[in-house]
Amino acid sequence: MTSRVLLVSPATSVSLRQARFDDGGSLDDSGARRARSAAGSLPAAARVLVSPGARCRETAAALGLDGVPAADLAGLDVGRWRGRTLEEVGAAEPEAVGRWLTDPACAPHGGESVRDLCGRIARWLADARSAAGRTLAVVEPEVVRAAVVEALDLPAALFWRLDVPPLTMTELTGRTGRWNLRLGRPLTAPEAD
Repeated sequence: MTSRVLLVSPATSVSLRQARFDDGGSLDDSGARRARSAAGSLPAAARVLVSPGARCRETAAALGLDGVPAADLAGLDVGRWRGRTLEEVGAAEPEAVGRWLTDPACAPHGGESVRDLCGRIARWLADARSAAGRTLAVVEPEVVRAAVVEALDLPAALFWRLDVPPLTMTELTGRTGRWNLRLGRPLTAPEAD
C-alpha cells in the first residue's frame, strides 16, 4: 500500500511578514484572498487535518476544507519568544538565538527544540503511513520542514535551511519503509473547464 501525505503551508499573516514568532494572529487580507482563490485546487483526501494555529485554521476554511484539529501537528513551541520578532530576540539574546539556530537540541526560549519537533512529526508520519487513502494537512511551515527532515532522514541541523513558502503543497508518498518527496507545488486557482 502506498501512503500519501499532502502538507499545505498556510497563507500569509502579519506575523509572517514581520518575521515574528507566531503569535496566533490571523491571515492578512492578501493571504486570505489568495487562499480563497486557490479553493478547489487540492485533490480529494480521505482525511483532512489542521494544525491548531489560527492561520492554519483560517487557511483551511478559505480553501474550503473542513479539517479536524490535530494537536500533534502544532507548530514549534517557541516558549517566551512567542509574538516577538527575530530581530527583537536577536538583539536581546544574541547568544541564545545563535545556539537555537545551530543546535537542534537547544531550546533557550523554554519551549520545544527542533529535535523534539522532528521527533513528534516522525511519530505522526509513522501513524500516517498506516492510514488508508490520502491525508491532507494544513500545517505551519516548521511542521513541513520537520516532515521533510524525517522523511528523507536528514540531519536535524538542516531544518532551518529548508524554505517553505506560503500556500504551497509538499507531498510525501511512502511504501516499503521509505518516503519520496515532491516539493513546494504552489496552490493556484483551479483552471476553468
